[in-house]
Amino acid sequence: MQIRFNLKVLIFVLFFCLIGEIKTYLLLMLFAFLHECGHILCGICLGFKIQKLDIMPIGFGISFKVDTENYNKKVLKANLLAVKKLIIALAGPVVNLCFVVLFLVIEQIFKVDINNLIYINILIFIFNMLAIYPLDGGRILKNTLHIFLGKIKALQIVNVISKICAIFLSILTIILVILYKNITYIFILTYIWILVIRTSNLFKIKIKMYKILKNYIAINED
Repeated sequence: MQIRFNLKVLIFVLFFCLIGEIKTYLLLMLFAFLHECGHILCGICLGFKIQKLDIMPIGFGISFKVDTENYNKKVLKANLLAVKKLIIALAGPVVNLCFVVLFLVIEQIFKVDINNLIYINILIFIFNMLAIYPLDGGRILKNTLHIFLGKIKALQIVNVISKICAIFLSILTIILVILYKNITYIFILTYIWILVIRTSNLFKIKIKMYKILKNYIAINED
């Protein structure tokens, strides 16, 4: 398994140290890793092998080796691979929901204050369920649309929705900064916009390639 470390993590560590929130950031990264373990366990159960693990400023990313047999099993306008990717994308947020329930039970039984752990897992869940690719919500949307509408339309729709969500998130960030005087939100928003722009450019290239391939197949069938 290949492990890749994004150097922007160091910038985030430095930033959170400067604002005195390094403990919160480390807890976020811990539960983000456990979130990723949900993806890993689900992927292994579905027969995938881990290819690489990316350590990023606001979480982790896992990539699996593609089993070519999944390409040969059609599921509406996609294949079995899209269905498995959809299930894997759901696994991570489910882990955080389980932690929320677990900590709520512990808090009630033992009368301990662990609201910060509950809050962190709710935050990770909401953040990952945003319909912004490559977050889990974006992946869930992309693979669902792929199954029902095909690859090209899925990429086009997700590309537009990702930008719309990022715009609404920007408006919300401005409101939060004004209310709570915390620039952390802007720091995270900037990283999200970098992801959105990078993904948008990648999707445009993929859409062109798929259209060329589709036209080529249509010509040869005629």
